[in-house]
Amino acid sequence: MKKAIIIIIAVAVLLLGISIVSYNNLTQNREEVTEKEAVIDVQLKRRADLIGNLVESVKGYAAHETAIINSISDARANLAGAETTSDKANANEEVSGALSNLIAIAENYPDLKADANFRQLSDELAGTENRISVARIDYNSAVATYNKKILSFPTNIIAGIMGFEKSVYFEISESEKEAPKINFGT
Repeated sequence: MKKAIIIIIAVAVLLLGISIVSYNNLTQNREEVTEKEAVIDVQLKRRADLIGNLVESVKGYAAHETAIINSISDARANLAGAETTSDKANANEEVSGALSNLIAIAENYPDLKADANFRQLSDELAGTENRISVARIDYNSAVATYNKKILSFPTNIIAGIMGFEKSVYFEISESEKEAPKINFGT
């Protein structure tokens, strides 16, 4: 009888230990996802600020292009107001489309393309786009690790009991997956 109680206590301690380790691992993975999302947020904010400065540069040269300038302002506002990862991804796509239109406008204004401020802002924006890309890759990697743990046995039991939920990937749209169309003026 005494042996049975010791075995039951040992099994209970083992299960408790497994539960604690699983919970701590899930918590660490969830925090890593949150951290990686914050990095994306910082880069998206930097991008929005750069776009604002770029728009101001364009306004001086292309004041009559108000529709495109307004679309960029609206897209930036939507990005600033995005709460969820899905909202951020959608707003990011909207900003990318508006930014493409702004760059297309610049092609029509040689003086603007030659402006040192515009060139510097364009270069900084290109660097920020690369940072966003790296941050998205890091975030999606952290989400994959976290989601795999939530789905793996026996951690999935602890995840279900403790209310851990799958995270959402920062995905790109179908239009962003398409290769850009380049026209060399032919």
